[in-house]
Amino acid sequence: MRISILCILLSLLSLAMIIPTPAAAASFSLNIFGNANMDDTIDEKDIDYIESVIKGTNEATNLSDANYDGTVDQKDIDQIRLIIQNDEECLTLIDTAGRTVTLKMPIKRIVAVTGDAAEAIRVLHATDKVVGVSVDTLDDATYLPDFSKMPNVGKWSEPDIEKILTLQPDLAISYKSAAPKYLEPKLNGTGIPIVALDLYRADDLPAEMKMLGYILGKTDYADRYLKFFYNITDAVQEKTSKLPADKKARVYLEGYADLKTYTKGKGGDLACTMAGGVNLASDLEGAYPEVESEWVMIQNPDVIVRLTSPSEIACGYATDDSSGFASKRKEILDRTGWSNITAVKDDRVYMLLYEFGASPAVPVTIAYMAKWFYPDLFPDLDPKALHQQYLNMQDFDYDLNSRGVFAYPS
Repeated sequence: MRISILCILLSLLSLAMIIPTPAAAASFSLNIFGNANMDDTIDEKDIDYIESVIKGTNEATNLSDANYDGTVDQKDIDQIRLIIQNDEECLTLIDTAGRTVTLKMPIKRIVAVTGDAAEAIRVLHATDKVVGVSVDTLDDATYLPDFSKMPNVGKWSEPDIEKILTLQPDLAISYKSAAPKYLEPKLNGTGIPIVALDLYRADDLPAEMKMLGYILGKTDYADRYLKFFYNITDAVQEKTSKLPADKKARVYLEGYADLKTYTKGKGGDLACTMAGGVNLASDLEGAYPEVESEWVMIQNPDVIVRLTSPSEIACGYATDDSSGFASKRKEILDRTGWSNITAVKDDRVYMLLYEFGASPAVPVTIAYMAKWFYPDLFPDLDPKALHQQYLNMQDFDYDLNSRGVFAYPS
């Protein structure tokens, strides 16, 4: 499709934001210019809203300027119609790092600098658009075989800029902490746009997946993922939100290494909280602080969840042997003094694949945690079946009844 000169110029513009009006009732606001009424999609309601802005009966929001030219007028209505029809020549958005980015559409060549981006793109059935992936993605060939023969663009924190340039992508995707630091300074002036999307945090995932759906022209698959996400999280929160504070499960999360835990806002903490648990390390200092064994004993958690990855213990998609999980769990149970911890006495110590809690698969983690935290509340909740549904959604041929090690005891 021919790209207008206007679209190219728009990517260089800086626009002072107009004060937004409150969003319509939605779980998130889609940060794409054209989402004039600030809800979670771009549709005819946004055209109606813009018409009222032009008439003077609505106040412009910070996303009303759909074509990002500094004026709210009929051209914005035309742009919204093009977005709805998936025919727009450019798309301007605000990414997770708060950066305003204008993309030339359609996007045909993507470099996924993180494994989470690659997985999210497969969830949205746009693997054919990917031309380069991270070393982490290549190392996960059993789960992500679709990308196993693609060019290596390095690690998210050490991207191979020369390789990215040779691939001539229309777009590079990386984490919000990494894109401005590792990609933007080196790709500035090359014409390669960068969009920061974490695609692993439970709080941001719905908004990011919907945005990615618009970027890829796959909003139908994004909506399917959101339905899967909310079917789990809404069902869990509907019950756990009614629990009084003193009835909520008090949880010690351990991950990365022995006695390393998660503080407020980190992936494990978000999953635990959305499952209705109370993360005992929430208010500690640092992102992943190391605690003393005595601290855990004093806290006396009701439940212990040890998150781990194949780099530490054999688990995940590439093994069918749960002995690594069993051995590590026994080691935790046998720690000096831990026999007096409620979680240990009640046999509520669990092993879980770390990647569940830090990827688009996080709803599966929330399901497992909710089942472990409140078995009486969720007698019919089947995390394994939900995991299989997630894989089927990606057309990934993998039977969980006969393969893999993801949670223990199962």
